[in-house]
Amino acid sequence: MCSILAYCSPQADKEVFEEMLSRTASRGPDQSRIYNTGNGFMGFNRLSIMGLTEAGMQPFHLNGNVCICNGELYGFRSLKEYLMELGYTFASASDCEILLPLYEKLGSSMFKLLDAEFALVIYDGEKGTYIAARDPIGIRPLYYGYDEQGAIIFASEPKNLVGICQDIRPFPPGHYYEDGEFISYRSPADPKKISSETDVDDICQHIHDLLIRGIHTRLDADAPVGFLLSGGLDSSLVCGVAAKYLDRPLETFSIGMDLDAIDLKYAREVADYIHSNHHEVIMTKEDVIAALEPVIKALGTYDITTIRASVGMYLVCKWIHENTDVRVILTGEISDELFGYKYTDFAPDAEEFQKEAQKRIREIHMYDVLRADRCISVNSLEARVPFGDLAFVDYVMAIDPELKMNRYGIGKYLLRHAFEEDALIPHSILMREKAAFSDAVGHSLKDDLCDYAESCYSDEEFAGKCKQYDHAAPFTKESLLYREIFEKYYPGQSQMVDDFWMPNRSWEGCDVNDPSARVLSNYGASGE
Repeated sequence: MCSILAYCSPQADKEVFEEMLSRTASRGPDQSRIYNTGNGFMGFNRLSIMGLTEAGMQPFHLNGNVCICNGELYGFRSLKEYLMELGYTFASASDCEILLPLYEKLGSSMFKLLDAEFALVIYDGEKGTYIAARDPIGIRPLYYGYDEQGAIIFASEPKNLVGICQDIRPFPPGHYYEDGEFISYRSPADPKKISSETDVDDICQHIHDLLIRGIHTRLDADAPVGFLLSGGLDSSLVCGVAAKYLDRPLETFSIGMDLDAIDLKYAREVADYIHSNHHEVIMTKEDVIAALEPVIKALGTYDITTIRASVGMYLVCKWIHENTDVRVILTGEISDELFGYKYTDFAPDAEEFQKEAQKRIREIHMYDVLRADRCISVNSLEARVPFGDLAFVDYVMAIDPELKMNRYGIGKYLLRHAFEEDALIPHSILMREKAAFSDAVGHSLKDDLCDYAESCYSDEEFAGKCKQYDHAAPFTKESLLYREIFEKYYPGQSQMVDDFWMPNRSWEGCDVNDPSARVLSNYGASGE
């Protein structure tokens, strides 16, 4: 991960800018640099992943244009060769150095061509204007706001903008900003048409091939790579595929509560099967409660689901940072939103299933993707999300939703069936229903958090405090606790998150007051 900041005004104060940039030093602890464009400031905190030498430090410059980018550009080597044939020369092995030559040739139309996870700002020296853009899913974070004089500021995290911008907003994924407008260039949540393919085996073969490609491209790094392994389907598949392609044992990491961690045994089973160098991190109730405030500060959210699931991820990434030389982490996010989860079994029909999938992919940058980014980056690591590969997402979102619904007696059947013949992970894991992450690390984690929140407020205090919130009002003592911690660090900025990440309450069986799949009637053996 890296951190970018652009204050797009000649009136910007350098000392203020330096302090703003320092707030996200953990995203890029290796080196920091500020550049005065003459029309504002651009800042960059570097975590060295590709092109580890000084030459790979940003901002990059070319013919009066300047670029800062937090991103990974997959397949950049072929683009680099093409640009070299056109006469460009490069000073580093950094993938992001190709961005300015691409901009010089293509302008803002370049963004739709990128196979990448990125957030960037370009200063056009000839026009004296700024252009910003974010990847179509929003895997890399980018926020914006306006100062008191109306100048726009772009930043990797909202914490960069607190106290400077009255209204902080997430930069919309799949958009670029140019000449004062946000323009959509790609929306994976909205397929142009639903595929007419009906042969399940053919569909599964495409799923198989595209996911393998997505994982394989994300193994390319000049820094050590590790893998979060929960023991569930998604992270296990990422590890199983990676183990096939890497010529060395994987470094895999799992975390669980000291009392009742469900998935540690399953993660260990996968690790033994793929012969990884496996690490288990154990957390206690005290660890969970102590982590709550730093987790919410890092996340910039009040959402219950996101916070619960982040505690374990934050603590395991903290352990990785403190005990290993791993700098890049592959994770299993986004699979549930593409293929369905426990609550989507309640979808009344295929049309509703598809609408829900589209909503989730459109909003995921505020929830699971945000969780992965912050928990990993705050510990000076980089997150890579293979299930977010654009070709893979485009294909899966265009599959007839009737085929993705749970008509098979097991959720995410298409994904499971796609990898049955490979035997990359144990068959028992491939076909096991996964527990919700916050439950998988131990049922007691959720219970401990709820009990702690219960001890913080009387019923009268709870009722009174909830009334002060108009947007995303707390509805349990746990949600009130999270909101109050959120407001401590991001006062008045609840609009950064649309609402709570909850099952679709309009569906029969989903009108619940807790986001855990444990409260659903179909949870069954997935929590065992």
